[in-house]
Amino acid sequence: MKFNVGGIDRILRIVVGLVLIGLAATGVVGWWGFIGVVPVLTGVFRFCPAYGLLGMNTCPMKKPD
Repeated sequence: MKFNVGGIDRILRIVVGLVLIGLAATGVVGWWGFIGVVPVLTGVFRFCPAYGLLGMNTCPMKKPD
């Protein structure tokens, strides 16, 4: 799997995802807040399937061999 999420994009995904999960867990927003799992996972694994479909890449690095 090739990395396609990097730098600031990765950090923002993780932070926004954790905030959404936290809001959902505390009841501030509804259950839909657990959708924050998706940006957390794409940030942690540095791969976004939507970026792959759209041909986008914010990561300057290549996966180490």
